[in-house]
Amino acid sequence: MKKIQMVDLKGQYEFIKDTVDRSIAEVINSTAFINGPEVREFQRELEAYLGVKHVIPCANGTDALQIAMMGLGLEPGDEVITADFTFAATVEVIALLQLTPVLVDVEPDTFNIDPDAIRRAITPKTKAIVPVHLFGQCADMDAIMEIAKEHNLYVIEDNAQGIGATYTFRDGKKVKTGAIGDVAATSFFPSKNLGCYGDGGAIFTNDDNLAHVIRGIVNHGMYERYHHDVVGVNSRLDSIQAAVLRAKLPLLDTYNEKRKAAAAKYTRAFEGEDKVVTPVLVGETDSHVYHQYTLKIKGADRDALVAFLGAHDIPCGVYYPIPLHRQKAYLDERYKEEEFSVTNKLVEEVISLPMHTELEDEQIEYITSKIKEFVNE
Repeated sequence: MKKIQMVDLKGQYEFIKDTVDRSIAEVINSTAFINGPEVREFQRELEAYLGVKHVIPCANGTDALQIAMMGLGLEPGDEVITADFTFAATVEVIALLQLTPVLVDVEPDTFNIDPDAIRRAITPKTKAIVPVHLFGQCADMDAIMEIAKEHNLYVIEDNAQGIGATYTFRDGKKVKTGAIGDVAATSFFPSKNLGCYGDGGAIFTNDDNLAHVIRGIVNHGMYERYHHDVVGVNSRLDSIQAAVLRAKLPLLDTYNEKRKAAAAKYTRAFEGEDKVVTPVLVGETDSHVYHQYTLKIKGADRDALVAFLGAHDIPCGVYYPIPLHRQKAYLDERYKEEEFSVTNKLVEEVISLPMHTELEDEQIEYITSKIKEFVNE
């Protein structure tokens, strides 16, 4: 059995090596490193894949979130509701823009933001909701879009972990995540389902006017060279990273299907294990692309399991060990511990297993056997 990786980027690269190497060489030979043809072609191809009118590439996923909020014209003091159980970038950009983060609890089965908690958190100062499609599973966009419409709020999708997932609305309509809200942000960090070989990100929207504003923001506020019409930043996806993403995009659905197949094998292996709670799939199979395969460990010591797996050369991750409302940077006297009962429990229970396109049956069997050995000892 080959060494188990949390994410096997090298194995994935070897399959597409010729295409990637050729594409990178063409960029280098052209010397069109910034806003070159590869960036424009990737933008068009991703628009077609997502079924969204506008993709605006940028330097990374955190910038994408910040620029999306800047484009909406949110002002200091405006309240933005998002999930307590997620990576810090989601709340980080809210604070950087001097907006007011409002953290709320999540659902115990999907780990996604709880629509009922959103409703309870709305005040006259609320201007936006940021649902995170956590671990690759679609948030409850039916409920979230209804709440937003009722209260005239923006919806900013954090799609960093969910690219390629499809949400099926109650009326049967299917829409790719990132093409549902007013605007969306994604990351192309190397470990993502669609990852480049460095940093990269993008903003998505179907709003022509918003897209125009955002295209200026990502380029120093310029639409015409040296004419700065809006306050902007310097955030661009470089051409080499776009070339890598163009090589991978046609394979994204295949990558996601491989992740789903691996997830199904994990889940079958844990059938009958009361101490191991496997991920819940809400809706249709295309609603979860398993950026992470995350278990809940009940009645056993999760941290001891992490150490046990490490001792047997099995990598794993705890996403996330500290809820955002307890992080030093985001402490706020408004928050009451009883408002975060689900998150507070999840941070003690969750553990994410190796999940990538190159996982082999022998590896999955070894990983699951060791976990069952631990919880049953």
